[in-house]
Amino acid sequence: MPQRATAAQVAAHAGVSVASVSRVLNGLASSSRMAARVQAAAAELDYVPDATARSLKVGRTEQLALAVADVGNPAYVAMMRAVDEVVRTAGYRTVLSAMGADPDDEIDLVRNLARGYADGLILSPLRVTADLVHELEHARRPVVVVGSLPPGTAIDNVRADSPGGVRLALTHLHDRGCRRIGFLNGPPDTVPGAARARGYLRTVKRLGLPQDSALSVTAADFTYDAGRAVAARLLDRDDPPDAVLGANDLLAVAIVNAVTERGGRVPEDVAVVGMDDTELAEYTRPSLTSVSLGSVERGRIAAELLLARIADPSRDVQRVTMTPRLTIRSSSGPARGGRA
Repeated sequence: MPQRATAAQVAAHAGVSVASVSRVLNGLASSSRMAARVQAAAAELDYVPDATARSLKVGRTEQLALAVADVGNPAYVAMMRAVDEVVRTAGYRTVLSAMGADPDDEIDLVRNLARGYADGLILSPLRVTADLVHELEHARRPVVVVGSLPPGTAIDNVRADSPGGVRLALTHLHDRGCRRIGFLNGPPDTVPGAARARGYLRTVKRLGLPQDSALSVTAADFTYDAGRAVAARLLDRDDPPDAVLGANDLLAVAIVNAVTERGGRVPEDVAVVGMDDTELAEYTRPSLTSVSLGSVERGRIAAELLLARIADPSRDVQRVTMTPRLTIRSSSGPARGGRA
């Protein structure tokens, strides 16, 4: 395999100094004659600049990092696409990391920004600890968090209104005539799990629905397999729910499939609603009623905030909350009276 040409070889070929080659190829001021000679020599030798060395010199990698818990989750996929579109338009590359739900992994990711692997980070943590908040506030490169942070945290932040989304979903099911509404949540010690559990308890109380702890079941994760593993605890009771809210679309689809495998009908026997309103909601049968928490919008805004922070590190901290939206599909049917 032929060796790559070096800057020294380009300089020798062009009859100039290595410093002159560096100035021309980094877009710094130089005479038109000098630039022409260096560019011609680089083209003849098929010279490709070393991106790592260049990043050390100019202090930029032209890369932005995006870290999410699960790259297979459709909500994160939608977010990633939105981030990448904004980042590429601005001339950066997106570096993707799947960090799971361990706060220590999140802390390491933020701490390692000091090593210069990216010019900034968009982080969507499932669990937020005091140690993580400390690292975020002392990060060596700009960071934007997608998700809720403790009040007063001085970090650009884009969050979903999960309790408001749960309220939309339960109100729709209540208007449809459902009175025993079950809830399939993910781990309650996570940011989304805690927020959606809080929304469920508040809305059940507000609507005057049964506050039966047996109607609320927790899966080990926000995945389809984790949902299927506990679906029986909701559906195989003597007094099963007449509707179920899944804390995301994957958990909701797990309920839909568990109902149909038992010979039940969705929504006639059990109405089902999900959250995130991902592509999965359209693909499943029956199509899934779901609450959008703005995954695409959160990704786009987070990327824009990160680019703005890189351009102006002293700008005021920005906090954005997305408004949830309910899309009614076949899995719950139309609300009575046309309400959503």
